[in-house]
Amino acid sequence: MSKMSIADAAEYFGVSKEAIHNRIRRGSLDTLIEDGVKQVVIDPANKNVIKPQMRKTAPPQDDRYYKLLEEQNVKLQEKVEKLENETRSLREQKEQMLIEERLKIEQIYKDKDEQLKNILNAITSNFMLNPPVEEKLEELDHVEAEIEESPIETKQSKLISLKKYLKDSGLSKSKRDKVQNRFEKIAKKDKRIIVLDKKLYIDLARYDYKDLL
Repeated sequence: MSKMSIADAAEYFGVSKEAIHNRIRRGSLDTLIEDGVKQVVIDPANKNVIKPQMRKTAPPQDDRYYKLLEEQNVKLQEKVEKLENETRSLREQKEQMLIEERLKIEQIYKDKDEQLKNILNAITSNFMLNPPVEEKLEELDHVEAEIEESPIETKQSKLISLKKYLKDSGLSKSKRDKVQNRFEKIAKKDKRIIVLDKKLYIDLARYDYKDLL
């Protein structure tokens, strides 16, 4: 018979220390206390004693296994490279598409700008060939211009829209409407009234409108 610690017994039988404790609780192994330390009593003649287990040894290394792993690793690496190339190609295609779309948009705006320039040039040319008597008269408070009265004598004129004149006159709305209607009725016959683009203008410097106001 021999005695050994729990750890030594576990190593001897090739099992865990927990397995030794389970055997002790079941009574398969005897123990005793020496100097306060629990010792396992090993009796080879005891049937219930745990037989030493053969330690499992690692199987002999097979070169074919490593060769297979290397082949699989190579195949995986090839797949990774293929995916990376496809991803790079898709990214380049996307960037090229974005560049082409941007160029198309820029060309569209450029064409629009050219069309607008042509329209403005046409309007300007038409304006130079056929200049209007006054431009945006309603936006000006007073327009001073020389109006030829005779081949020799000229006189300063003071044009103002009838609508603005009436608005600044302080008259009531009903009174202004009556005066407006009065001017509109004789606008085509009275040379004192200037009609531009269906709007009425009066020349306060040249004419008197007391009979109409």
